[in-house]
Amino acid sequence: MSHDSAPEPLSSSKGSPLTGTIRVPGDKSISHRSLMFGALAVGRTTVKGLLESEDVLATAGAMRAVGATIEKQSDGSYTVDGIGLGSLLEPEHVIDFGNAGTGVRLTMGIFGSHNIAATFVGDASLSGRPMGRVLNPLRDMGTNVIAREGDRLPASIRGAEQALPITYRVPMPSAQVKSAVLLAGLNAPGETTVIEPIPTRDHTEKMLAGFGAEISVSHNENGERVIKLKGQPELKPQDIDVPGDPSSAGFPIVAALITPGSDITIENVLLNEHRTGLITTLIEMGGDIEIVNRRETGGEEVGDLRVKASNLKGITVPAERAPSMIDEYPVLAVAAAFAEGDTFMPGLDELRVKESDRLAAVARGLEANNIPCVETEDTLTVTGGAHDIGGGTVTTHLDHRIAMSFLVLGMAAHKPVTVDDGAVIATSFPTFTSLFEKLGARFSTNTSEAA
Repeated sequence: MSHDSAPEPLSSSKGSPLTGTIRVPGDKSISHRSLMFGALAVGRTTVKGLLESEDVLATAGAMRAVGATIEKQSDGSYTVDGIGLGSLLEPEHVIDFGNAGTGVRLTMGIFGSHNIAATFVGDASLSGRPMGRVLNPLRDMGTNVIAREGDRLPASIRGAEQALPITYRVPMPSAQVKSAVLLAGLNAPGETTVIEPIPTRDHTEKMLAGFGAEISVSHNENGERVIKLKGQPELKPQDIDVPGDPSSAGFPIVAALITPGSDITIENVLLNEHRTGLITTLIEMGGDIEIVNRRETGGEEVGDLRVKASNLKGITVPAERAPSMIDEYPVLAVAAAFAEGDTFMPGLDELRVKESDRLAAVARGLEANNIPCVETEDTLTVTGGAHDIGGGTVTTHLDHRIAMSFLVLGMAAHKPVTVDDGAVIATSFPTFTSLFEKLGARFSTNTSEAA
């Protein structure tokens, strides 16, 4: 889980057109929350389609550590026997979240309003990421924190004996921060309010309502989202069918668009309006993406995507779209490498504090593969149509999305592309290579052979 073992280089190279029908793994955001809310409910929650990635399994371990029973059933579903809000047991051991930023931040929120002590650790990548954005509002609610300089992991917290409900304005677009405050507010008496100037993915609000919490969303006179949560509800167990992760779907979508002759269908993809920024952007670039069989499941819209190879053109991506596609910019940059003209992506400062400095990692990966780009503090410009693309080795910095994005690049590049560690992909998309091979992609672990 820690990715401290020897790296496993992986290469991809140009092959035949990608064809066929696939399903990508379950949505990571909904998978995390299904386990958490199931643990806080009284009774049995059943989860179908759970993403069995290292990140999500780390969250399962954390919920088990405080008393929930989580078991995989013979049909592949998971059952979560919850212990109820306010009844968390104190963990006996340090909780290792590996590379899971969402898991650790949301769990800090849950634990922060329970009178228990816990210590969180992670791998080298997670230990370098800022936790103050979550820990500061928790301190306002009465949580005691001991952490490394800069509020980085390892960190220990002692939850408040009686948490204080707060009104908190989220200082940056972050669904993790918003969710951590709301989850802490679950076990605080009274009403916790979160003000969100720029909307982010709203799975927490929708799922809390589904589990029986009293939660409302409105807009103030400034047009900001105002989320109010009444504390100490009795959460009721649910049956959840997790739709396909749109972030994971981004990789086969871009691969099909840039690989000549490709025609694929991706079934059962989550189409939450706060998660479809990449699809919107690629369609604006000229991508042939058809959404069919739209339907609703568990309060979320899902559909199937048919994607065909397309001649893309460079555009300016609106900065306000960034929160709805912040994880997809690395693979968008790959699409931009095959588009005609420049693609300008502003508003990317949040990429500096992801699993790696993703903005720098993307720029260096493009440069290593002869793709012109210009990186500033919060923008990236990619010039498409370069000749002799590929042939480089990309440093992933333990970042699964960097690894997957540049393997997609190799599927359409003139020369094979190698990432320095393919093992990190298991963090979020453990079936990545097998699904792509089903579509016709070519991978090699022998980099000299691939070259």
